[in-house]
Amino acid sequence: MFRAAYLNLGNAELHKRARAAVAGLADCRACPRDCRVNRLEDKWSACKTGRYAVVSSCFPHFGEEDPLRGWNGSGTIFFSHCNLRCVFCQNYDISQAVRPGAARPGSPPEDLAAMMLSLQQLGCHNINFVTPEHVVPQVLEALALAVDAGLTLPIVYNTSAYDSMESLALLDGVIDIYMPDFKFWSRELSEKYLKAENYPGAARAAIAEMHRQVGPLQIDANGVATRGVLLRHLVMPGQLDETRAILGWIASELGTRTYINLMDQYRPAGRVCAEHYPEINRRLSASEFSQAHQIAAELGLTRLDQRHPNPRIIRRLFR
Repeated sequence: MFRAAYLNLGNAELHKRARAAVAGLADCRACPRDCRVNRLEDKWSACKTGRYAVVSSCFPHFGEEDPLRGWNGSGTIFFSHCNLRCVFCQNYDISQAVRPGAARPGSPPEDLAAMMLSLQQLGCHNINFVTPEHVVPQVLEALALAVDAGLTLPIVYNTSAYDSMESLALLDGVIDIYMPDFKFWSRELSEKYLKAENYPGAARAAIAEMHRQVGPLQIDANGVATRGVLLRHLVMPGQLDETRAILGWIASELGTRTYINLMDQYRPAGRVCAEHYPEINRRLSASEFSQAHQIAAELGLTRLDQRHPNPRIIRRLFR
């Protein structure tokens, strides 16, 4: 029978990790930005987040990959702000444009723990932290309280892969499912589109560590993910060389059984327009997406995400 990783870790160790993580906020290196500000005093830098995490939304998500959403949804907690500056971000209004404190106040750990427990009560299959790279200490602090109060669901760490090795060390034995999005391979394009030249190296190191911790994605008899890495890659218009390099690294370093969601959802958003970044001011073509799939096949990557209608979801929506 499945048992969430943090339950095997134990409450005492979880609280110990949480205390260590929160103490680190005094000289913050929670992500590869290494801003070194004292967030315990509510100061902030790149991530625009002080002592407490800011939650944009909390709900059962039915738009995630089939192994995550199941039939009751993935219990998504979406954090505001971000440690990247993707010029094409489809959530630009909450990740970059909003000013600190201009929207919602930060959520103390007790409130964040209550959100997790409410999602469990709704029957969600997991707790899905979206954009958590900059709030790992706050997540651990709240998770320890939620576990004390009866949380048993697996944890999904839904990330851009711009994570620090220090944060991942704290999460070892806590996270069940890592879901990184490997965006760009080259430093030049990472600087241009993400405003983070060191992204490729940081992402490779982070994803390799995630895979070391939990291995390939495991799915139970009901089609629901229980443990492992589910890797996303957003195919960008005109950037198939990036896709080829990323998929090649996955095949050689993580193995051809890696579960991958090749995504074709790109659309111009955020700061992309005819005047700024005109080369990506268009949708991905069907031909480009087909070529991305061909690249995966050539590399032996056959475990690609595909959506299938779930009759339990359909009954839930129309009952």
